[in-house]
Amino acid sequence: MNKIRKGDQVIVTTGRDKGKRGTVSLRVDENRIVVDGVNVVKKHVKPNPLKGTTGGVVDKTMPIHQSNVAIYNAATGKGDRVGIKLLTDGKKVRVFKSSGEEIKA
Repeated sequence: MNKIRKGDQVIVTTGRDKGKRGTVSLRVDENRIVVDGVNVVKKHVKPNPLKGTTGGVVDKTMPIHQSNVAIYNAATGKGDRVGIKLLTDGKKVRVFKSSGEEIKA
């Protein structure tokens, strides 16, 4: 079970973009995620007349490792760790480690 999923609000804990908040838009693989507005780089693109694209410098959002982000807890206004809780009917749900309340996806 992934502790951080697509659509979650996360806050960056380390690196160049420390403190920034964003939404997970894509899981690249098991460990890397793409967060909107975080880890944005400039990429030089060649023009391609067959596709109708112009060349130039474009901003591109690159993946970040999931260990460098924490899920955002709106109640405390800070990043929080995620735990897994087993319900009585056998379902697994994600909970905040600090308060124990369920994470609404």
